[in-house]
Amino acid sequence: MDLPSFLWLWKIAAWSMGLSVTAYGLLAVSGGWLFYGRRNQTKRPAWLRSLHITIGSILVGLVLLLLGIGLVGTIGHYGSLGHSPHLIAGLLVVALVLASAASATRIHPQRPWARQLHLSINLVLLVGLAWVSWTGWSVVQKYLP
Repeated sequence: MDLPSFLWLWKIAAWSMGLSVTAYGLLAVSGGWLFYGRRNQTKRPAWLRSLHITIGSILVGLVLLLLGIGLVGTIGHYGSLGHSPHLIAGLLVVALVLASAASATRIHPQRPWARQLHLSINLVLLVGLAWVSWTGWSVVQKYLP
């Protein structure tokens, strides 16, 4: 396919990736605030937990959007998948985000392992986001003149 027809798709992907990294940062801050309040038994704002969940849901949506854009754009441009490590990095990030969301739904005082699992997945997700950003940059260089 003609590359200019895909430029709008790459713009959406770039914005989505930037918003995903921003959402991850906001989740780290709000999650740290929640953790600090729980650890020190201090009162935290009532809206903080729901904000954290909302941002997490947005991150899930953004990552799924990026997956769709990546699949459609790559197949549209090359006719097949697997032209770079970006596919593996992207699939890893999608899996980690979904695993993080799933583990978050299990967090409960009677299941302390779920919180630890959620935090551990999110630390690995930081590495995954760095990897997918790095490989994504190399993919973008192939599309630019």
